[in-house]
Amino acid sequence: MLAAMWTTLKQISIYEADRIKEAIVAQLIRDLREAKWHSRQPVILRAEVRVEGLDALSWLCAQRLGSRGYWSDRDDHFELAGVGRADVITGDSGVDYRVLMGMLHDRIATARGNVRYLGGLRFSMDGPKEEAWDPFKAYRFILPRFEVVTRNSTTTFACNMLASENLKTIEADLSALAFSETDPDIRLPAPVARHDHPDQEGWVANVEASLDSFEPGKYEKVVLARKATFEFNEPLNAAVLLRSLKEDTSQCFHFCFQPASGAAFVGASPERLYRRDRDLIRTEAIAGSRPRGISPEEDQAFSRELSRSEKELREHRYVVRDIRKSLMRFCSVLDADEKPSVLKLSRCQHLVTIFRGKLRQGVKDADLLETLHPTPAVGGWPTARALQEIASLEPFDRGWYAGPVGWIGKDAAQFVVGIRSGLVEGTRLHLFSGAGIVDGSTPEKEWDEIENKISDFVAVLTLA
Repeated sequence: MLAAMWTTLKQISIYEADRIKEAIVAQLIRDLREAKWHSRQPVILRAEVRVEGLDALSWLCAQRLGSRGYWSDRDDHFELAGVGRADVITGDSGVDYRVLMGMLHDRIATARGNVRYLGGLRFSMDGPKEEAWDPFKAYRFILPRFEVVTRNSTTTFACNMLASENLKTIEADLSALAFSETDPDIRLPAPVARHDHPDQEGWVANVEASLDSFEPGKYEKVVLARKATFEFNEPLNAAVLLRSLKEDTSQCFHFCFQPASGAAFVGASPERLYRRDRDLIRTEAIAGSRPRGISPEEDQAFSRELSRSEKELREHRYVVRDIRKSLMRFCSVLDADEKPSVLKLSRCQHLVTIFRGKLRQGVKDADLLETLHPTPAVGGWPTARALQEIASLEPFDRGWYAGPVGWIGKDAAQFVVGIRSGLVEGTRLHLFSGAGIVDGSTPEKEWDEIENKISDFVAVLTLA
């Protein structure tokens, strides 16, 4: 495998765009001379330049290329903003996890540099599919053409290309990039209408139908979702929406996948599906919720109520039990918190149990995705029965909502559950959120819980 190359130009700032572009092209010219073909796979070249003072999300907001992507970790130690595409792996129908992950790892193995493919998959490959989700396909993973990456306060600008590509195409794309800060006057339009699917009457009927169908020991939980559609008088800028959302949410993984102009999946998910670093894995069970309090005293009262609620603890145990059972198949060592703690978000707080493990030799990302998704936190328990109930009751296509979204690299991968998310469709924004229905649930409280979960988005929109 070809060794990674790193170019550092000291004192490069956002105002020295020409020097950045010249450094990238010079590095690519040098690497193209050395590039080889590996096992019929295209060699991926990567040129990197260290930059100072360039904010990844502001840079993304300033770009006009159709395809855009964004990812930031919960602790903000890693952030990636990408535009354009150097490579894409996508499909319209059902996915074989082993084939998909195998293709991704084969491509990454040919890379000269530390590349990541960003993307995600549908919640379910079954059932009717709505046109609004067409640009995302059943699965879609992209290697951005250009990236701004910040890791532990160090920022780089990078360009990815296949060795088979024409360098003149890259130079033309480079010339179209903006390196100045986005216009501070860019704002979100205010919504002019809202529609809920189902409406409150339909929601009550769905919850009551689910409660009537439960069988102790056989079928005990289903996660039902709602879609709230907001309409605007002008198209939404997904990157600006994400920037506003990120400023207003904490302790979340932030993402944006925009395959084409006017179509984007944006979210602030609190829930990690898994993080793998070589043979080490970390995941978590998140289930059970309460709102944040207005005062510290009320907030603490909600936390105590959450930690002592028999209904919330039972809902949480379904998820813990399922994840533990799944990981025991793949881990030689597995540790978990003895009891759940409380994860405090901007407007919600949840019960969370952390798992840490060492994977057995030969365990692949395909094994983890296939086994961990969907967890009972977004599907139900048992999974197969819950998915049937979801398909029969929900009057919309979940698409990528609650599906695995994240990134794949050479020796690491990270996926989160695509919740607390919205689909931008031109002048419409579809917000999705769900609630776990178990014995003891009431339709009214679960409706209010979902309203609280989408309140991060609603607050951003109503303050626009």
